[in-house]
Amino acid sequence: MYLISAYFDEHTNKIINRYINQIAAKTGNSFMTENHVPPHLTISSLEARSGEVLLPYVEELRDRLMQGSIQVVSVGMLFPYVMYLTPVLNEYLQEMSGEVYAAVNGVPEVKVSRCYQPMQWLPHITLGKKLTKEQMQTAFGIMQEGFAPFEGTITAIGLAKTNPHEDILRMELKGNL
Repeated sequence: MYLISAYFDEHTNKIINRYINQIAAKTGNSFMTENHVPPHLTISSLEARSGEVLLPYVEELRDRLMQGSIQVVSVGMLFPYVMYLTPVLNEYLQEMSGEVYAAVNGVPEVKVSRCYQPMQWLPHITLGKKLTKEQMQTAFGIMQEGFAPFEGTITAIGLAKTNPHEDILRMELKGNL
């Protein structure tokens, strides 16, 4: 599986990493830290025979996407074992999602996950993964005590392989701010 993801400015990364590290430390679940999963917002999840097949389509996005702001306003859970931050699905994110989908939809031998198709995408920034029921409750307590909404900036887009996370390509986006 391959992911096309958005990446953040340094300030946003620090905020997200603080939450990831707190959850790992207090739950004992170090999936995110051990697998070196960087703070990211997945725009598309794809099945493909190789990452090389996807490279020209992802590289094409460099000229079509710009940096932009997001507002992270809530914490959510994908049961039974994922905790995440929720950004507002603003016009910027909706357009980014549409551009990414248009770039890869219809590529021979590539299948876009239905959860990342237009009008079916739930934008989220994973903080903890493979959490047990008890770890999920602990993580919820951590976020209930320490979360505050914040604004962040998407500055890059990239292609990565999953399990374990491995960057294939990461490109800085043109400034728009």
